[in-house]
Amino acid sequence: MAVQSSHTAFSFLSPLRSHSIVPETSLLSYNPSLVGYPFTATNRRRPFIIIVSSKSKNELSVDKKRQLLEQYGLNPDEFLSEPSPKTKKRREQSKSGTRKQVLVEEPKPPRETHKLLQVVGGTARRKKLLSPKSMDVRPMMEVVKAAAFGILQAAGGCPASLRPGRWLDLYSGTGSVGIEAISRGCSEVHFVEMDPWVVSDVLRPNLEWTGFLDASVIHTVRVESFLERAEHFLGEDGSFDYISVTPPYAVVDYSILMDQISKSSIVGENTFILVEYPFRTDMLDSCGCLVKISDRRFGRTHLAIYGPKWALKKKYVEKTEKAGKAGFA
Repeated sequence: MAVQSSHTAFSFLSPLRSHSIVPETSLLSYNPSLVGYPFTATNRRRPFIIIVSSKSKNELSVDKKRQLLEQYGLNPDEFLSEPSPKTKKRREQSKSGTRKQVLVEEPKPPRETHKLLQVVGGTARRKKLLSPKSMDVRPMMEVVKAAAFGILQAAGGCPASLRPGRWLDLYSGTGSVGIEAISRGCSEVHFVEMDPWVVSDVLRPNLEWTGFLDASVIHTVRVESFLERAEHFLGEDGSFDYISVTPPYAVVDYSILMDQISKSSIVGENTFILVEYPFRTDMLDSCGCLVKISDRRFGRTHLAIYGPKWALKKKYVEKTEKAGKAGFA
């Protein structure tokens, strides 16, 4: 009896000789992968089929297999039935010894707050403010905040307080900058913070504690989205008198951010922009129609302030007058 090469999926049908008796046990023990019809010890010629399974690049197509089986009066569905996808997946997993492992994430510890910040000046001076214990939110240092508002008040022509106007606090976090602005004379502050927990558990309680909630508008949205859709959030009157930019250092490209701010409708001709940025960051000398009027360093933290040209000229005149008085004395 001849058997076709193992590179094909099926062997040809071969009849038994009239006087040969093939025991079933001997054939199956010789090759367990052979599957055929039950053998009977009889002298009557009876055909049988041997199927040899083997993976090969030259494996017969399904249509040819069906034709071959139909030629010998066999039902192709009995031999070519494919297992369901679930069965295939289960078999593959059992062969590889891998089962789908369900990773159970440990619950994150609750975020906590503490009162380490305070309002530096104005009507709410020395009131304590909440801030997260973790480093997720990095509030502006009090020494930097005091210097920033001192520069803005002097540039606005009123050293004792800010000129009345609207303030936009980008990356507000705890809201300490915007709250300081209301405390020093601003009539309205818009806070932009994307973290819902910070808004509900830190920013809003701080506004309620200082009594500035009615003068505040909170936007729980990404700063980039707010700048792109400023008209949607603010309406026609979108420009602000003051803008503070205190982003997380590691996740911001300052050149892209400042370019987006300069092209946004939130900036007007008389707007002052306060930018806190890290050491070794290059800041341009202008932001749209505004010019840099101050750039100071506090350790690894830098503070840049942009404003209208008249504020720069006024600052130059004040310096000249002070120098002249000192020389005359």
